[in-house]
Order: sequence, then structure tokens, then C-alpha cells
Amino acid sequence: MSSSEGKTITVIGSGLIGRSWAMVFISGGYRVKIYDNQPGQAARAIQEVRKQLEDLQEECMLRGDRSASEQLALLSSHNDLCQALEGAFFVQECVFEEIEAKRSVFQAVESHVGEGVIFSSSTSCLLPSNIFSQVQNQKRCIISHPVNPPYYVRLVELVPHPETLAEVMDTTHALMTAVGQAPVRLKKEIDGFALNRVQYAIIAESWRLVKDGVISVKDIDLVMSEGLGMRYAFIGPMETMHLNAPEGLEEYLQRYREGMKRVLNAFGPVPEFSGEAAERINKEMCELIPADQQHLSARRERRDQLLMGLAKLKK
Repeated sequence: MSSSEGKTITVIGSGLIGRSWAMVFISGGYRVKIYDNQPGQAARAIQEVRKQLEDLQEECMLRGDRSASEQLALLSSHNDLCQALEGAFFVQECVFEEIEAKRSVFQAVESHVGEGVIFSSSTSCLLPSNIFSQVQNQKRCIISHPVNPPYYVRLVELVPHPETLAEVMDTTHALMTAVGQAPVRLKKEIDGFALNRVQYAIIAESWRLVKDGVISVKDIDLVMSEGLGMRYAFIGPMETMHLNAPEGLEEYLQRYREGMKRVLNAFGPVPEFSGEAAERINKEMCELIPADQQHLSARRERRDQLLMGLAKLKK
């Protein structure tokens, strides 16, 4: 019997992220109950998951060692919260990014489950100390922030509440690893977590370079996709430094420390991301990819297909 056999996870919220989590968890053999407070939404989500799993099976990109129909058999939809929580050891909340909505979900959940059940939020930017402020037992609370689309982009940021027990972090890390995600542990909460802090640093300097007339929108994106991104798909910035000098990180710092500090000190202030510069950058972007649904959907589909191929390669 596998470690996931017979274990139940409740997913609350049946939008894109809720459906994605459900697909990831059933791929690992967990029984998943989807709950949504909008009548009929959870049932509709299952139909959407069915379609996606069948498409993935056709593409030979289905995760896990079960067929699409075997994975679907692990999934059920519920309009009653109490019923959806029955037997669950882990609750993954996926409602929209609004603090009061998330707080009320966890208050409702806490009244239906025992002390040992882990509360996990999918938030991308709200701090655990805020989200879980009204939970009685905050030791069981954690943020599991996925990256869109989680089925192909495996990273999950695990962010503890100041009260979170080490065993809750360990159990969540083990669960995410078991279902094929790549969890990272933040040792304490911080605004933006790790992924968005790094992402915003890249966005800010890219924006400044375009705004100051140094480079075009198209070419700054090529700097990442055909340059940095090529290696960052497999190794991170710390390993990049370590490998970029014959004797490793220590030598890299000796060689480049002063140059790095000089360039970093020349960075401009945090951009406003508004006004004339925003209009100009948006116009340039829309000349490359018009901002209508047809063009954006086609590019998102292309992105997901390429991510699927990269995920296959990284295996």
C-alpha cells in the first residue's frame, strides 16, 4: 500500500488553482474532495479536470502511474463543507486573493475538523500571520504557494506562520515531494515570499532599461529567454556563480564583487509602473502580442505547450 493510499485531501475553491491542485494530488494517488460554496461549481470543475486529464493522457504527459480514469475515480465534488472535510488530513484553500474570504474559509473549516488537520493556503502574496490571524490553532497553518501552471511548473513555496510546528512543515514538504512538486522552505514569513521578490527585482531592472531607452521590450525579453533563462531552467543564481569561476563561489566573489556592487549601486529607484512610461511600454508590448483574448490565449497555450516540453526534458 502506497503512502497516499486511502488518504484524503480537501481542496476548497474550484477555480484554476483549485483544479490544478486537485490534478496534482490525484496524480500522486490521494483521494481529493473539491468543495465550492457556489452550487454546481465543484461538479463543473470535475468535468474540466476530466477533459484536461484525457488530453494529457493523449499527449503522454499524464503525471503519476495511474490512468486518467483511475485518477478521476479519486476525485469527488461537494456542496457541503462538513461532508467535504470528512476524513481529510490536509486542507488546501484556493479561494480568490482576498484576506477576509480566506479568513472566513479557515474559521469555517476549523469548526469541522480535529486538531491534527493541516491548513494550507495557496496565496501568492498574503502573509500567513494575516491569513491565519483568526484560527485558534495556528501551529497547524502553512502557505503552499504554487506557480502557474502548477502541473508543469513544479515549485511550491512553503511559508510558515510564526507558530507553525516543524512537523507541519515536514509533512507538507513530504506531501508536495510525493506528488511530484518541488517544495522550497522559507524559514520565516516575508512580504512577497522568495519567488516574487526575485521576480520583481528582474521586472524592475528590465522596466528601467526599457524606460531609459537602453533596450526594446522584445530584446529585454530575449535577454532572459535566450540568455539567463536557458541556464536558470536547470540551475539557480547561486550555483551559476559557483560554476562561473574556475575555483567556485569564493573566487567568483573575489573577481566580480566590486563590479557587482558598482552596477547594483547604479540601479535607479523603484519604478512607478504607471504614467507615460507604462503607456509607451504597453504600446510596444501590444505591437508584439496584441492584448485581445485571441492573441493572449494563443500565447498562453504556446507557453503551456513549451513548459510541458521543458517539464518532460527536466525529468
